[in-house]
Amino acid sequence: MSEYRIEEDVLGKVKVPADKYWKSQTQRSLENFPIGKETMPKSLLYAFSLLKEACARANASYGKITQEQCDAICHVCQQIQEGQYLDQFPLHIWQTGSGTQTNMNFNEVITTLGNLWAHATILHPNDTVNCSQSSNDTFPTALHMMLAQKTREELLPACQKMVDQLQKLEKENEGIIKIGRTHLQDATPLYFSQELSGYRSMIEHSMRQIQECLPFVDELAIGATAVGTGINCPKDFDEKICTILKEKTGIDFKPDPNKFHALTSKDACVMLSGALKGLACNCMKIANDIRWLASGPRCGIHEIEIPSNEPGSSIMPGKVNPTQCEALTMVAVQVMGNDTTVGIAASQGNFELNVFMPVIAYNLDQSLQLLSDAIDSFTKRCLVGLKADQKTMDENLHHSLMLVTCLNPVIGYEKAGKTSQYAYHHNCSLKEAILHLGYLSEEEFDRYVDPKKML
Repeated sequence: MSEYRIEEDVLGKVKVPADKYWKSQTQRSLENFPIGKETMPKSLLYAFSLLKEACARANASYGKITQEQCDAICHVCQQIQEGQYLDQFPLHIWQTGSGTQTNMNFNEVITTLGNLWAHATILHPNDTVNCSQSSNDTFPTALHMMLAQKTREELLPACQKMVDQLQKLEKENEGIIKIGRTHLQDATPLYFSQELSGYRSMIEHSMRQIQECLPFVDELAIGATAVGTGINCPKDFDEKICTILKEKTGIDFKPDPNKFHALTSKDACVMLSGALKGLACNCMKIANDIRWLASGPRCGIHEIEIPSNEPGSSIMPGKVNPTQCEALTMVAVQVMGNDTTVGIAASQGNFELNVFMPVIAYNLDQSLQLLSDAIDSFTKRCLVGLKADQKTMDENLHHSLMLVTCLNPVIGYEKAGKTSQYAYHHNCSLKEAILHLGYLSEEEFDRYVDPKKML
């Protein structure tokens, strides 16, 4: 068997490895864009295969292709959705900004495999598989489909598990009072459950913000074809595609009401990316708080204990590090960086087309994947098993000088401030300081200075 076969297009003949199912355009892309190692995300490949199946079914209903051709396309697309033939989509992110090569990669692979399945040459990459479509509307459609599915199926469920675990921790730690901190300095007391509720609310807010983006993500560009006019596309093709996709996914996809907007603007991607950055910021804050609160065990704050998942040091025996916190914060930093890329890329909508879509797809897919994985891991391996060190919390609480705040209404702000400063400089308790200064009796101090009354 020959190592290569010859494929031909309008530019001439091309050698294609004999064991590959793609044709000339895919091969030319591989040769012309040897840039980096980043390939199209698997989630985008799944979305593309689903879209091509929907387009085939719609085209068959209009009589644009035969039922036999439709069956062949659908058969191959369903195999791809099951994870087969993914190695036939090797193209790099760094290609033409419309994603034309990736669209043609799909058209070519589906054609070859479909013809093999049918035992006849019934499919053509452009005339059949790409019928009623353009790369300019299929790529942004597949991009939005990927985002809509991955957000709903992976990220939001991971966030909900984190919320559920934080709610559990709130209940487990009801009634435990600890010192608050502002500006990294001692502040007035609060319940540990209240502190945890703040973390939970952050994730809940992020979830709602992400969900608010989805109706815009659910608007699809399909039916726009080349420049938004819908040339070579049947009437209501977009509606039919969305109906088919809704049947397959359960997601209420809708045609973008303005196809010229759909091709050139990526504002829905920017909106979602911004919400993901907001989630990343909240995750950064939660993870940092937890690793600070767990610091020690003897020379740090150590008001909480986190699970000991693995040895923390190659040289210091018995050391346990907040590794899950560090992993989550690194993910947060990456997502923030990705958001910058998405924003700049989305601004490159020149005339009738945005030509930075592959890099938008790559960065958003990575942000969704990293956040989903890291939040899930953080929940399972850090939040589950997190325990309050009540003894340390109580010691820190009663050692704090900020309990003096409750005396403001009794002795006034100035005297309360002098009491705090005296206690600090003389390394004594608030009670000792206030008795020395003669502001209150011991009985009065005990009556007024009660952490529970400060909550």
